[in-house]
Amino acid sequence: MSTTSTTSSQEVSSNEWEFIDMSEQEEDLIRRMYGLVGDRWNLIAGRIPGRKAEEIERFWIMRHGDAFSVKRNERKTKDW
Repeated sequence: MSTTSTTSSQEVSSNEWEFIDMSEQEEDLIRRMYGLVGDRWNLIAGRIPGRKAEEIERFWIMRHGDAFSVKRNERKTKDW
């Protein structure tokens, strides 16, 4: 596991993130809120009970980032 330690927190390489499952309603709300407020993850998280800003940002990056498109496709293929 590739990590970088600092005095207050640890950062984990984005390649090692676990896939985050969101309901269709959560995905829809995130998409609509992002369209309205951009990447203000705290504001978006405040509208989704039980979700943290970091979790929503990670979900957005994993869903819309090119680096994760291959993993997304592999996961969809497994689910079939």
